[in-house]
Amino acid sequence: MDIATTFTHLALFTAVVFGVIALPGMDMAFVLASALANGRAAGFAAIAGIVAGGIVHVAAGTLGIGLLLRHSPLAFDALLVAGSLYVAWMGIGLLRSRAALAHVADAPSRPLRSTFARALATCLLNPKAYVFTLAVFPQFIVPRAGTVLAQATVLCGIIATTQMLVYGLVAQCAATLRARLQASASGQVAFGRIVGATLVAAAGLTLHAGLRGLG
Repeated sequence: MDIATTFTHLALFTAVVFGVIALPGMDMAFVLASALANGRAAGFAAIAGIVAGGIVHVAAGTLGIGLLLRHSPLAFDALLVAGSLYVAWMGIGLLRSRAALAHVADAPSRPLRSTFARALATCLLNPKAYVFTLAVFPQFIVPRAGTVLAQATVLCGIIATTQMLVYGLVAQCAATLRARLQASASGQVAFGRIVGATLVAAAGLTLHAGLRGLG
């Protein structure tokens, strides 16, 4: 491809990636919850875990694991179920806890490595990421434009950069909101439950899709 075509190709991919990442989902909710509960550093640790998960998704798609899932609907549906149960577990935890976010000023922060690991797991169990890898990502690999590895590396860089920008803004806003919520115990609990309810609702939709496929 010539320079103009390549630029247009990458610009279109960037626009699609931004739309997918900016749409609220499991990853964004985890960044939001982490920053609200444990501050800006935890939010950034969550972003690092999600970016790492995105790299794994791209590598899996590039190496053909995505192709296996495409030809094994049961495996994909099982993945949807696993992801939804994990997210529902996090959401129910927020809904059941009266403390929710009310103790954030006094409680010790969760270790950043733990937040990173949970964010990585959230991303790897995120069905939206697999749908993107299966349905969208392959369309932007052009055989005549060079090696698949080189193209995947560039596209992966765009994904990671967009994740850091979008989720970074979410973490910053959540950390600012956290400081304000610390002055209102009832507001902290209410907001924590809103986040929990959002997670449970998203998990319910995903679980329905997964069980319907398995059935």
